[in-house]
Amino acid sequence: MLAQQHIVINGKHQRPIVMDVTFAENKTNLPVIIFCHGYKGFKDWGAWNIMAKQFANTRFCFVKFNFSHNGGTVEQPIDFPDLEAFGNNNYTKELDDLETVIDWVFNNPDIQKIANTDQITLIGHSRGGGIVAIKAEEDRRIKNLISLAGVCDFASRTATIGDLESWKTDGVKYVLNGRTKQQMPHFYQFYEDFITNEERLTIKRAVSSINIPHLIIHGNNDTSVFIAEAEQLHAWNPKSELHIIDAANHVFGAYHPWREEDLPQHLDEVAQKVRAFLKHPTTS
Repeated sequence: MLAQQHIVINGKHQRPIVMDVTFAENKTNLPVIIFCHGYKGFKDWGAWNIMAKQFANTRFCFVKFNFSHNGGTVEQPIDFPDLEAFGNNNYTKELDDLETVIDWVFNNPDIQKIANTDQITLIGHSRGGGIVAIKAEEDRRIKNLISLAGVCDFASRTATIGDLESWKTDGVKYVLNGRTKQQMPHFYQFYEDFITNEERLTIKRAVSSINIPHLIIHGNNDTSVFIAEAEQLHAWNPKSELHIIDAANHVFGAYHPWREEDLPQHLDEVAQKVRAFLKHPTTS
């Protein structure tokens, strides 16, 4: 049987991190997967829960979480009831959140009983793909890196949120969430934080320095993050493995809410590829 524990831990920026851990009961020495959602995402979006259960059924301990400033709350972790928090999010806060989750995995006595913390894999979707790439380069505890429809550049996305002068003057710019119809705020601190930390937040720098197994998965029908970004990531790290899923979109056939019991075909192919990849020996 599977167990899923829902946990709240303290983040470094005065907001909690909501997460869940899914694993097969009565099993030990389970490799750990930590999954990071993308922009305007959350841990329970679409078919992510089905994916977590599938990995748990194949002897992984699967951890997924909401970034502390993704716009969700402890009481309502789905969607974006807290737009003030969303507006105060930035890349360095997400990196801090991920570090907090990694530290929790290493230090929690209950996880120690079931998991093999010498085998930690980071998986990131979309913007989360950039976050996990940077953290994997920084943190020697990470043994495998996987990006799903991952971005290759934060700089262009940061600058194109809006006209910089008006953004600075107004202090905020808004982006429409097509699904919820909310106007999602981005406070000017987002740009300031990026400029202050630009070297650290350069994905090219991180990916070029990675010396652990690295899998890049992308759909060739992705209209949100074009396949050229996956090809660029692969070019920066020629030792990486690039897997293209024919006709797959940005979310590999999933949508929210996902009411089916099984993964969509393309996301199932993602899961199969990830499992095959994680049989590879890791390097230190």
